[in-house]
Amino acid sequence: MSLLQQLINGLVLGHAYALIAIGWTLLLGVARLVNFGHGQMYMLGAFVTWWATTTAGVSYVLALPLAMVVGVIIGLLMQRIMLRATFEQNLTSIMIMTLGFGYVINGVASLVFGSTGQILDTDWSQRDIQIGGIWLTWQDAAIVVVAIALFLLLKRVLDKSRTGRLVRMVAEDPKLAQLAGINVRRVYYGIFAFEGAAVSLAAGLIAPRTPILTSMGFEEVMITFVVVVLGGIGSVTGSYVAGVCLGVFTALFSALVSPAYATAAAFVVLIAVLVLRPGGLSAGTAKGVH
Repeated sequence: MSLLQQLINGLVLGHAYALIAIGWTLLLGVARLVNFGHGQMYMLGAFVTWWATTTAGVSYVLALPLAMVVGVIIGLLMQRIMLRATFEQNLTSIMIMTLGFGYVINGVASLVFGSTGQILDTDWSQRDIQIGGIWLTWQDAAIVVVAIALFLLLKRVLDKSRTGRLVRMVAEDPKLAQLAGINVRRVYYGIFAFEGAAVSLAAGLIAPRTPILTSMGFEEVMITFVVVVLGGIGSVTGSYVAGVCLGVFTALFSALVSPAYATAAAFVVLIAVLVLRPGGLSAGTAKGVH
């Protein structure tokens, strides 16, 4: 396989990584929290998309927003239960609760969808785009286009809108924001709803490229963690750049060395970057979401 083809594969993979991580980027930037159930929410989004298209007979284009609605509901429910711990910034309780949520989601998915793997085929995944000696599917193109559009939209909302100003104020000092009359609770709910919708959309778009398993999720959490930390906590632009760079690195490393060690190599890169730039790729930018 040519180097150019590997670069194309890496770009697609990188945009997939960035798309999975975008919800966590906002969560860390605003609530200063982590969600260790993120991978299981991704798994659930993939299964809902598969179920909607294969069992319910819904078109793939409509299955994606259906999965996003499920993700929003899960995100809101999660935040409702963790609301007190969120306001108290009780990170230990939040980590335990999100881990517990992940196991509950995994158990429910196994009960409803079964433990066997599933394959999701779409019209997009079965149609190729070939230019010279390189190729990709329409599904790959959709991942890239949606990732770019979502990051641009989020960046614009955070930088240019009233909602973005409120989000940044909560990110800087939630207690001061509450004293200023901002409904901090609503902001937190909105962040968790966005995370659920974004990771479910990512799952629905990426699912046709991989087997759908109830055991999936752990690797997605690890990759998300690498992307968000590498890009800089709360940096939208940094997460996008980190995701794309990590995807290209993983594709090239897998082709030239071995795919078995790609994840380990990604963490080596993360450690090296954090030693040189403790703030990640976006070090030097303003504190908070940017």
